[in-house]
Amino acid sequence: MLTQTYTVIHPSGFHARPTKIFVHAATQFPCKVSLIKGAKKINAKSSLGLLSLGLKQGDEVTLEVDGEREAEALEELGALLTKIYEE
Repeated sequence: MLTQTYTVIHPSGFHARPTKIFVHAATQFPCKVSLIKGAKKINAKSSLGLLSLGLKQGDEVTLEVDGEREAEALEELGALLTKIYEE
């Protein structure tokens, strides 16, 4: 299992479009992918789960990956958490 904490930098946080992009990328990996904000941990392959975190600019979120291709998943998905998405 690998974990790393990231800070959301997108001015609008994680709304529908970035959530869709992140979830699509997460489902490409066979490993378990979770996001943790505070005491809440969600399955990051679920749009509803990710939206329920209410991620805003400046929020810290921990990405946890466990299983096959976890290092690759951590690198790719971590980059998506700190990306500025075009509106």
